[in-house]
Amino acid sequence: MLEHNQEGAFGLVLNRPSDTEVAAVLPEWAGSVMWPTRVFVGGPVQPDAVIALALAPASVEPTEAFAPVLGQLGTVDVARSPSEVPPMRCLRMFAGYAGWGARQLEAELGAHAWVVVDADEADPFTADPAQLWRVVLGRQTNATGWLANYPDDVVSN
Repeated sequence: MLEHNQEGAFGLVLNRPSDTEVAAVLPEWAGSVMWPTRVFVGGPVQPDAVIALALAPASVEPTEAFAPVLGQLGTVDVARSPSEVPPMRCLRMFAGYAGWGARQLEAELGAHAWVVVDADEADPFTADPAQLWRVVLGRQTNATGWLANYPDDVVSN
């Protein structure tokens, strides 16, 4: 979740790499992204928009080029040249985002349609996006952690 206010919310799907290399769409940023060097599908809204997530060193302060979201995790303005952005520890590009209208997300949360857990700054930068769901659930210390062991197809269980 990148933003949540009275007007709605928006966030990114973190575990869906596309087949498109960053070099094909943002060649000036290709040397800055981490492996896998693909653009990730951030969600169905505005698929032509690019949002860059980065993990900044502790010494980096907020600027117009880097806006923190959680600790040192934040967004980078890719309209700028990479030389205008402080060096980042990790960087990943997302095409599109997931969005909710006013009070829509609250209604979904009220219906228990989401598993809500604390974020970890490193989650968006996993080297194994296919396993991110299991990793996040597996680090939960309550019954939610059990969900990490569910088979991909519960019918075959």
